[in-house]
This record gives sequence, C-alpha cells and structure tokens, in this order.
Amino acid sequence: MEINKNTGMQYRPGAGGDQLSVLGYGCMRFTKKGGAVDLDKAGRELMAAIDGGVNYLDTAYIYSGNEVAVGKILEKYSARDRVYLATKLPQYLIKSRAGVERTFREELSRLRTDHIDYYLMHMITDVASWHKLESLGIREWIAEKKQAGEIRHIGFSFHGNTDMFLQILNAYDWDFCQIQYNYMDEHSQAGRRGLEAAQAKGIPVIIMEPLRGGRLVNLLPKAAQARIAAHPHGWTAAQWGLNWLWDQRGVTCVLSGMNSMEMVEENLRAACDSRAGSFTAEDFDFIDGLRKEINASVRVGCTGCGYCMPCPQGVDIPGSFRCLNEIAIDGRKKATKEYWQVTAVRKVPGSASRCIGCGKCERHCPQQIPIREMLKVAAKELETPFYKIGRWAMQVWKPW
Repeated sequence: MEINKNTGMQYRPGAGGDQLSVLGYGCMRFTKKGGAVDLDKAGRELMAAIDGGVNYLDTAYIYSGNEVAVGKILEKYSARDRVYLATKLPQYLIKSRAGVERTFREELSRLRTDHIDYYLMHMITDVASWHKLESLGIREWIAEKKQAGEIRHIGFSFHGNTDMFLQILNAYDWDFCQIQYNYMDEHSQAGRRGLEAAQAKGIPVIIMEPLRGGRLVNLLPKAAQARIAAHPHGWTAAQWGLNWLWDQRGVTCVLSGMNSMEMVEENLRAACDSRAGSFTAEDFDFIDGLRKEINASVRVGCTGCGYCMPCPQGVDIPGSFRCLNEIAIDGRKKATKEYWQVTAVRKVPGSASRCIGCGKCERHCPQQIPIREMLKVAAKELETPFYKIGRWAMQVWKPW
C-alpha cells in the first residue's frame, strides 16, 4: 500500500504495476440537467476527487452521455494523464468483430483519448457470454489492441452467481475484474468466495455498488439509522459500508457514484482514514446487526442500476421499486407521494401498472429480480385511488 503524502489518499496494486486509489469515481451517476450531464457541476466534483488523489475513473458505453462528459471534462482540465480510465464493451450488443472495433473506436472518440487503461467486457453473467465473444475473435482483437497500446489492461464486470464467476475467472488470463460487492452481498453475486479466488490469482478487484446504489445510506431502516448514529466510532452509514470493504486486502478499488461535493469530500476523508485489517470483532458484529435490520425491511433488492431501462411501456422500474421499499422506512403516505411525483408528474406516466409483462427488463437485471411480479406488487400498494386521481389530473392539465 502506498499513501500520497499531500492528500493522504491510499493506493493498492492494480494491473501491470499500477497503483490505484482505493476510492474510484463511478461516472454512471453524474447529475443531469435538461436530460444531459451537467458538465460544470460534474467537472467540479470530478476534479475535486482527482485533486484529492482519486486516479481511477469508471464509465461505460451504455451510460447515456457519460463517456462524452468524461472526455470533455478531462480535456478541459488537461487531466487525462492524471488518471487511469476504465470503460466497457457492451458485449450483449455485439454481433461481429467489426462491431467490437466500431464500438471501441466510438468510445475512444467520445473519451477524447488514444487509449483505454482498463477495458472491460461489460456485464458478463455467464461463461457462454465469453464463449460467444471468443467465437467472434475477441482474443485476437484484444491481443492486437494491447500490442498497439490502445488497451493497457483487459477485464470483465460481473453480475451472476459465485460458481459462474469462478468459471469466467478461469476462462481467460484476465488482468483485473469488477464485481458487485457490499456487506449485503457478501455471499451473493461473486461474493467473498469470488473476491478471494481473484486475490489468490493475483487479479485486482474493482468494487461496484459498494452501497447498493445508495440504498445502504439513503434507504436504511430507522432502527439501523439509530444504531449508526449512536455508535462511538462516529462513522456515517457510507463510511461503515466503505470501511467494511477497505478492511479486506483483496479489494483494490471501490467505485462510488459521487454526484455532490459533500459526497466527494466525505468519501475522500473515509478513503484516507481506512486501513486494511483494522476491523475488530465488535465492528463485524455491528455490521451483522445492520444486515438484520435491513433484511427485515427490504421488499425488493433493487440497486437502481438502471440496466432494466428503458421499459418499452415507459415504466419507471427503479423508481417504482425505490418507493415500494420506502413504505417500510418512511411510511406509506410519504412513499405514495414520492411515487406520484416520480411516475405521474410526467408527459407519459411511468406507473408500474403500465407493465405488459414482456420480460425485456428481467433479461438485463443483474440482481435477477422477478421484475414483472414485483411491479404488480408495487402497483397494488402504491397506486391508491388518490394516486390514480392525481395521475388523471396531470394528464388533463398537461403542464409540460
């Protein structure tokens, strides 16, 4: 581990001798304004993180407007050489080797760079996805790009079960990997077993969804919030989640989708203060207590990643599930009000009841949530008579 004497940021070994900041910037959740990334706000926040020692940025082809935004920000502040840039090939959209090349060229153009430091096969869920890419010549393509210096390190991001993760991990000589991992997913997805298997092979592990899309901060049950507030450590909910990860030596870099200066500053402080192997037995017991409180209230394990979107019928799936979970946390009245604001105050309603059961969303859900079934639950519990009247009124009034 290295520590930046000026910022206090800690670094752990990445691929090829790189030293990666323990805190990475997940660019998926940049603030948007008028449907586009707010470049001024995102630029200030991203550069504050970089100035604070963050050197790993993560984006992807399918994150609407994000690659372009990252490229513009790095160019504006002449910061490209200060960071390791990671983006992803949408392998689920690829049908030919020409398609791989075309997509990669578009990403280089969007990002205004001549190389990608960490390139991932995006959202590999089973080994068949990798075999499909192999049949298109992906191994040879990767070798060519590495030889040309256009890709420095190759990896994959994973959503699936542990056994499948282990198969994919052993299917190719990967430089790094990226997994969903947090104290609620310790034994699901790739899980601790997958993390330790990668560590045993010397493969750096990048962590996504460390706070389950903010749920382990913003949607904690009141009992869990009270436990955190009363703890003598004085840590925030975010610090508990991040420190649990940084305590593990197999964790290389933890991505955070920061979209406020307060979040950037809090996470920078946490990254500088954490140490691997510092958790006590009492700390682990405290995390176990939080798990129990959360499991008692969760209705649907949605992280808000948005992979299920867009819905052909316009259903706001993440918004519907967030409000469904909020019933147990903030009460039905507040959850229903927010649901109306999220799904009814719009030109085309995003109501859960608009679902026609096509199943497109479920094919893309990393959490394998029975989305169609749970949308029926959301519609039943949230679409009250008052909601329906309010939705009708908005369509009659048409303020847009």
